[in-house]
Amino acid sequence: MKESTCWLPLLLLPVFHLMLFSSFVSSTPFFKPASILLNCGASSNDVDNDKRPWTNDSTTHFGLSNLQSSFAAQTSSTELPSVVPYKTARIFTSASSYNFTALPEGRHFVRLHFFPAVYNDRDTKNAFFSVTTGRYTLLSNFSPAITASALSQNYILREFFITVSSSGYLTLTFTPSPNTSDSFAFINGIEIVSSKKELFPLGASTVPTTQIYPIRDSDALQTIVRLNVGGAYVSPTSDSALSRTWYDDLSYIFAAGLGVTYSRDPNVSIQYSKAVPEYIAPRDVYGTARSMGPNASVNQNYNLTWSITVDNGFRYLIRLHFCEIQSEVFQENQRVFNVYVNDMTADHGFDVIFSAKKNVQADIYTGVAVYRDYMVIQPRSSGKQSDVRIELHPDVDVQPYYGDAILNGLEVFKVNDSSGNLAGPNPDLLPPAPAPENSSPIGRHGGAGHSHEIAGAVGGIAAALVVGACICCLLCGCQRKKKEKGSGGSGSTWVLLSPYAQGENGKSTASSAEKSLGALSNASSGYCRHFRFSEIVEATDNFSESLLLGAGGFGKVYKGVIDGGNEVAVKRGSELSQQGAQEFHNEIEMLSKLRHRHLVPLIGYCEDSSEMILVYEYMARGNLREHLYGRKASPLSWRQRLEICIGAAKGLHHLHTGAKHTLIHRDVKSANILLDGNWVAKISDFGLSKMGSEMDRSHVSTGVKGTFGYLDPEYHRLQRLTEKSDVYSFGVVLFEVLSARPALDRSRPTMEVCLAEWALRCMRKGVIEQIVDPFLSGKIAAESLRKFAETAEKCLADEGADRPAMTNVLWNLEFALSLQSSAEEADEKGVVVGFVGDLDDQEAPLSAKGKRSDDAINWPTPDTLNSSTSFEGGSSTSMGSEQMHPSAVFSQIMNPKGR
Repeated sequence: MKESTCWLPLLLLPVFHLMLFSSFVSSTPFFKPASILLNCGASSNDVDNDKRPWTNDSTTHFGLSNLQSSFAAQTSSTELPSVVPYKTARIFTSASSYNFTALPEGRHFVRLHFFPAVYNDRDTKNAFFSVTTGRYTLLSNFSPAITASALSQNYILREFFITVSSSGYLTLTFTPSPNTSDSFAFINGIEIVSSKKELFPLGASTVPTTQIYPIRDSDALQTIVRLNVGGAYVSPTSDSALSRTWYDDLSYIFAAGLGVTYSRDPNVSIQYSKAVPEYIAPRDVYGTARSMGPNASVNQNYNLTWSITVDNGFRYLIRLHFCEIQSEVFQENQRVFNVYVNDMTADHGFDVIFSAKKNVQADIYTGVAVYRDYMVIQPRSSGKQSDVRIELHPDVDVQPYYGDAILNGLEVFKVNDSSGNLAGPNPDLLPPAPAPENSSPIGRHGGAGHSHEIAGAVGGIAAALVVGACICCLLCGCQRKKKEKGSGGSGSTWVLLSPYAQGENGKSTASSAEKSLGALSNASSGYCRHFRFSEIVEATDNFSESLLLGAGGFGKVYKGVIDGGNEVAVKRGSELSQQGAQEFHNEIEMLSKLRHRHLVPLIGYCEDSSEMILVYEYMARGNLREHLYGRKASPLSWRQRLEICIGAAKGLHHLHTGAKHTLIHRDVKSANILLDGNWVAKISDFGLSKMGSEMDRSHVSTGVKGTFGYLDPEYHRLQRLTEKSDVYSFGVVLFEVLSARPALDRSRPTMEVCLAEWALRCMRKGVIEQIVDPFLSGKIAAESLRKFAETAEKCLADEGADRPAMTNVLWNLEFALSLQSSAEEADEKGVVVGFVGDLDDQEAPLSAKGKRSDDAINWPTPDTLNSSTSFEGGSSTSMGSEQMHPSAVFSQIMNPKGR
């Protein structure tokens, strides 16, 4: 009888689980998840404060062989959001497993609850253990006590996303670490909630490249944060689809840029779609938002930023939820902004209404929910953890009606590595911060598996007070002070605490700051000028808005006049900029030592009155991007475009070969190629530049920075920066010039979103004419196009070793220009020459006698342009190109955008 009784539960196990699932099925019509809530160590069933029923694990249904380790927690229940499932725990002194069977096939949320306390005679400070399931390691040498203490939390919740196979089995194994003889494992509660496979897409666009990183069914993920941006705590019962917990985002806002929060207008209803079903996020999340604020001029000077601490060495899926919930925002181009992840562009010109139109067909698109997914890697470094930053900034290129940005929800998920590991290290143990009196217990507890989760309104207020008290420390190493009388401005400015102005132990001192400024002045002596602030005020008519040329992440740019008539561009650092000090000094150090016809000249700088100001030569025609497809778009001839590219190539060539050290620009793009009044092209914006090796010009190991769509994939993968990284970015610019379209255009079909990938695909298929700007039809010689496109294609080689040096790029562009000139001259003489769009046979431009039109030309070889070419005095001696009087070339300043 005993044996028969023992087997009876096992025979009834599938039936038991089916009954268990059916009892907890959601009533949501679109999706009915099954769920298990297991109260570990309990002897009977119970309900939590949200009235959710929890089943005890004191049966053999879950495969546990040791049932004598149930201990009541010796703690006050007021320290917990709910006594269930935290008042009891299951203790394991050896490897033990929970076996869940008859689970539906597909994705499941697995949530593990830990409350480090004293259970009878066992102190959880001695608990170090691992949790595994199949090939996946969820936690390794995990200490709930250390984690909770370091994070000033009472309980820990870890949430994972795991696929269950058709067998329906899921095993969770708890194994004490062999560090000490008294180590053990414990667990208070386990949740298993079935989810839709479609909750995560097949892949996400990687930042900063445009490659799609796949998310396979076999991949496991861990939730790092789940935030209701601009709203309050959302309990599991309020998220009826998947019983998720959403926390307020206030404690994750970086620095003092809190923006404003608001709820949906009463006459706006949240609309879901086939692309965004209701289980993606609850209405409470899409019904609240945080934006930058109503003042567009203020918004241009800062980024709305969230900072999330993550483990290094993993990939992270970032999901942003958007929904326009104000009645006045109902059509495209009213609110357009850029999305940055870790200072790299993830989405340029994002428009929520435009995206909503892709999902539904309706008369009004206000209230339509949308989301975007991005994938980013946090490389391994000397530290255990680092911060992922998500930043929003108005798109200054399109000048939307509202200079603003908006976000409704934010989720970050860790993806397992190649070995199946999701476990990170225990945090460093810090002295616990004193808890505020009368604070909500929920406000002091962790959320979905992340170190900084703070939930509840009271917790949010406490976080706001902390932020308010630390504003001076957080504003990018800067502190505020009132302007001195007679400074020519109003309001407040900032005191620069630069890397050059630090004493011992990183403490800034007045003497070290003075030495820094003196050293900077000496370094630029004879190269650039040190302006007094009063001179800058006079030059810009006290920074008159009528003289505003543009704005970016560093600050605003004004047109000015100095020395009785010389026009300049004045870039003034904003007190809210998060990227000022380093870029400011980097630009001065770089440009004060560089002089070349095709590099934008730095005339001077100003650090008086706590300002950070750069003064450049005025570039009357703005940047190349504006003339290709921006506000100033006016068709450029093919000859103009070639001459512009040649000028920019000369500037890059000088950076790579004309100095003692190789100088790598690191942010080559059409917006950083400026045009002066004579259409001379000049490279600009050296804030991200890096000095290379003096001897062997080998790579520089550095963090990945740049602009999405232009970034070298090899640099992104290996973090090894070389001059070939600039070559790759310049290859993107070449195709940008050829097609007159952005490097990234999400309004196009999927295969055409990334210009580099689309162009390479067309090259492989032999249909490069498909990407040529229609304006050039019948005006571009076929041979010139071929040489130009081949050059651009070689620049985009996946590996830097396969890309040409700028010497060869420059030579080939000169060649393409000569081929175009020869074809135009032949055409004027009546000789039949192939022009793209005119002839079907474009294999080669032919003369009337059937000879190639370039046969008679004695072309020099690329060796003519060796790396020792002299550029003294700002003029190039290569091929006598400066005598060709280029009719188009550029430089930078009009619109230095935030990265």
